[in-house]
Amino acid sequence: MNLTELFTHPGLGVLSTSSADGTVNSAVYARPHVINETTLVWGMTDKRTYENLTQNRHAAFLFKTNSAGFSGVRLGLELIKTEEQGDLLASIKKNTDEIVGPGAGAAVSHAAWFKVTKVRPLI
Repeated sequence: MNLTELFTHPGLGVLSTSSADGTVNSAVYARPHVINETTLVWGMTDKRTYENLTQNRHAAFLFKTNSAGFSGVRLGLELIKTEEQGDLLASIKKNTDEIVGPGAGAAVSHAAWFKVTKVRPLI
């Protein structure tokens, strides 16, 4: 599956993480920034998803396109690194302001880089 192509389509994404004790959290997330077919980046705030990733580097992302039927993907992910400054984070903050609303990008404090460990069809 070509992730670069898939994430050009609008849709709904859900990122799931778990804490060190196994408590699961799922949150709606935008489409990622595709660095290449095995590296994706999301902007994150200092909330439960980010906190879980500091305890457990593994996550899952489900993305369903807005097209009819069940077009999309399920991804296994492993956190590579986070960045708290730089051009990519600045771009993510700007996009957040444009999509969510003025000032929303100020809450985004991390660019979280993930390695794609598994790619599965949506159904």
